[in-house]
Amino acid sequence: MRAARFLAWVLLPMLGVGPAVAAAESPLAAEVRALATRYHEDPARIDTLREAVTRAVERDPQVDILLALAQISFLFGDVRARTTDEKLAAYEQGRQAARRAAELAPRNARAHFWYATNAGRWGQTRGVLRSLFLLPEVKRGMETALALDPRFAPAYALAGTVYYEVPGLFGGDLEKSEALFRQGLTVDPHHTGLRVGLARTLIRRGRPAEARRELQAVLDERAPSSVADWTVKDVKEARALLATPPAGS
Repeated sequence: MRAARFLAWVLLPMLGVGPAVAAAESPLAAEVRALATRYHEDPARIDTLREAVTRAVERDPQVDILLALAQISFLFGDVRARTTDEKLAAYEQGRQAARRAAELAPRNARAHFWYATNAGRWGQTRGVLRSLFLLPEVKRGMETALALDPRFAPAYALAGTVYYEVPGLFGGDLEKSEALFRQGLTVDPHHTGLRVGLARTLIRRGRPAEARRELQAVLDERAPSSVADWTVKDVKEARALLATPPAGS
């Protein structure tokens, strides 16, 4: 349950990703990226936009539209789906869209990122321990995304989360997790999800004072990369963690 709550918290900040987008991006794809940072203003728009993007992919499956489908499917699964089956279907739709995008554009970092993100969320929804077979795919996707675009902050959030959540026996590593969250913040210091992720890692590593500084920075943020995530989620998480006494106190 803890892993499920944390992954739900940390993966949402990736929704508003937007590194080096192709100049020929369609208006529909651009709308998806814009909605991802302001979905709190009109959550129902996720539903209608997902339907529109699905139809667009059926007509003409270009890379930008496939990536838009991967992103809006992930957002639907996290924010709008009501049942486990609806969530799994949405993440699978997003994973397959991203896979097709990666086949068409193998050097597109976002394609590999969205494949790994949807695959990881599908596995988390099904059950982390029951889905460890997906871990190599998730790691390959996040590592490829970072190799292709080291300035892609959301991929650091994904990688940091993976190393935080996976048991050490299966490759989890808190030192790597901390390093990845910090690297991501050098790319985007206003990514509040990365900062909360760093704080959680610091808490687990026994450094609560450092964690509190990061959490206070989230509360003090005035230009968050994703207004929706900051408004709906990150501020609440930061306050909850600040209100939790350090272990052993």
